[in-house]
Formats: sequence, C-alpha cells, structure tokens
Amino acid sequence: MSSLQLSGKGGNMRIGKSGADRREHRRHDLETQGISVERVDAAQRVREKLGQLVDISAGGVRIRTSDEKFQTDNQVRVRLELPVYAGISPFVDTQADQPEPKREWTGWMTIRRVHSVGENRFEVAGQLVDMEEMDRGMLSLYLSTQPLAA
Repeated sequence: MSSLQLSGKGGNMRIGKSGADRREHRRHDLETQGISVERVDAAQRVREKLGQLVDISAGGVRIRTSDEKFQTDNQVRVRLELPVYAGISPFVDTQADQPEPKREWTGWMTIRRVHSVGENRFEVAGQLVDMEEMDRGMLSLYLSTQPLAA
C-alpha cells in the first residue's frame, strides 16, 4: 500500500490510500490556554510542574518542557487539570454512588516521543495508558468543543 507523508506543526502523519489518519484519536490544540501538566510522586505525595500542554487527544498528550531526562518507553505519573468548557467537564468521578463531573485526572503516561525544539526546550508526547473508558469518553466529548491541532 502506498502512503502519502505530510509534515505539519505536530510532526508527521501518514495517510494511506483510504485517506484515513492512522491516529486513533484526533488531537486538539490547547497550547494557547497555558495549561500546566504536573508530575506526581505518590510515594512522597509531591506534585511538581512537568511542562505546558501543547495538544491533547483522548489517548495522549504532548507537552513542552525544559526537563531533558525523558526517554521513550518510560512511564511517568501525571496530573491533568482542564477547565470546564461549554458546561462540559473533561472527566468523571465514579467513586461516589452517582457519577460526578470533575476537572482533573491523575494517571500514567508512557513516553512515545521526545523531540528537541530549541535550547533546553523539549516536546514530549505520551500515551495516557490507564484512563477509564468513562473518563476517555467524557474527554472525547469535552475535546469535541475545542479546536483541532494541525
């Protein structure tokens, strides 16, 4: 099967003869909102700023950071807190008797790509690996109101 390779702001994307994007989830550009992503150390109950959110999908995130220690296939525990938008909360709290909307999610991200974008600046792309399906579905709904990434 032949494919066409396109270059854009977000890196490379391959499109086959069918014209289908090989990504499972569409990326949405939230860089202008200045949303921080935090690293969570559960053992020490410490959170620290990891970087700024560049774009997000229901399956992963891309962040910009000055931390050079990231390597592909490593995992890092992260916390995302997104603002409510158009009356939609990005996540769901299922711990209570009735599901409740919530703005934050903490879980594991597997590093898939690290790319230098300047002196002491890196873009780190990672897959959100332990998100519950209800949270992933709500995040998809939430993101459907946001601009798509290039």
